[in-house]
Amino acid sequence: MSQKYSPLLRPAFTIIEILISVIIISFSIVYVLQIHSQNHQHIVYITERNKLSLQDSLFLTDDALKYHKDKKTAYEMLHTYFRVEDPKSIEILKKTQRTFFIPEPVHLNSDDENGPSAIIEEIKLKDTYSSSYFHFKIKGL
Repeated sequence: MSQKYSPLLRPAFTIIEILISVIIISFSIVYVLQIHSQNHQHIVYITERNKLSLQDSLFLTDDALKYHKDKKTAYEMLHTYFRVEDPKSIEILKKTQRTFFIPEPVHLNSDDENGPSAIIEEIKLKDTYSSSYFHFKIKGL
């Protein structure tokens, strides 16, 4: 005797199977959103850091190494090199500021007395998105 399924008693998912599948999908969506949020934060950081790197170049003058723990505006750094007469430009340069941190220089000497030596000086510009720049002096070539 073969069993026949009536149209009213066909096989289907139980409520527990449906709840388990919804929970699995929910966890997957939360995980994907968390990864997306982290990537978004990294993208914002890199974008802002790149925008500020152009402004950082205003502070990398020849005498930047003498401003350890000083807060300087771009106008203070540039007014001896350039004559800026436009009041709006002066205002923008005065609003742009960084705090300098200059660690001790690193001296690299050659094993050979006749070989080259180098001095590496770091300039750290502190702001919302801080950055580091290096100044190299090579001697004895």
